[in-house]
Amino acid sequence: MTQTKIAVIGGSGIYDIDGLEGAEWVQVKTPWGDPSDKLLTGTLGGVEMVFLPRHGRGHVHSPTTVPYRANIDALKRLGVTDVIGVSACGSFREEMAPGDFVIVDQFIDRTFAREKSFFGAGCVAHVSVAHPTCPRLSDACETAARETGVSVHRGGTYLAMEGPQFSTLAESKMYREVWGADVIGMTNMPEAKLAREAELCYASVAMITDYDSWHPDHGEVDVTEIIKTLMGNADNARAMVAGLPALLGADRAPCPHGCDRALEYAIMTQPDARDPAVVAKLDAVAGRVL
Repeated sequence: MTQTKIAVIGGSGIYDIDGLEGAEWVQVKTPWGDPSDKLLTGTLGGVEMVFLPRHGRGHVHSPTTVPYRANIDALKRLGVTDVIGVSACGSFREEMAPGDFVIVDQFIDRTFAREKSFFGAGCVAHVSVAHPTCPRLSDACETAARETGVSVHRGGTYLAMEGPQFSTLAESKMYREVWGADVIGMTNMPEAKLAREAELCYASVAMITDYDSWHPDHGEVDVTEIIKTLMGNADNARAMVAGLPALLGADRAPCPHGCDRALEYAIMTQPDARDPAVVAKLDAVAGRVL
């Protein structure tokens, strides 16, 4: 058994955690640069918590410029065991309405301008992301979200686009009708992939703000309407987070799905061929196996 330490990566409209005891903003240095912001640490319900505003306080990072590797590395350095990514999304499904939450279980990654791995020349590794979210952690998020009274959909495919522009009508129709995606956002990739490389359990909660541009009765995305829905979603997200410590508990067994052992057989480069400088940068995310 280890100690549970829950991290929440907050998306648009979510910039802190309510009710944290001993709350303190701390700066974490990483070999991948600075995280999006300082990280808020404290305890909630007897469980250690960390909060990281994905876009930084004041929303200073676009989806492309979010320092995803530094963010995940910083969480790992702080001893985080479980990461919940909360983000605003558009919906491709009539039944997934603005204000609803979706517990995402699959992704289609259409981003192209971001560093997507901690590994590369000098130390090569391949992890499986066939099932990119942790069912155990997703169960807790679903239960906590339902207890707030919000409408929750369990399971859904998240189309990660580069942004920062919203979809064209043709793209929206393709993602919905041809590719079968359920929601669309700009930030969960490569976040989920990097969390897996860092052997962190990861769950994704998509807070729906709009119907993207495919819906014949809603037209193009209206940022003003998005912000109004976002504020209500943020209140529900904070209430959901408040319920997580009791569900996950302070004592943590190994992940039954192997998220915390994802690197067990992933590193391909032989020890004598590994670049020492690259290995040094991997001290937090891959120190267990290196």
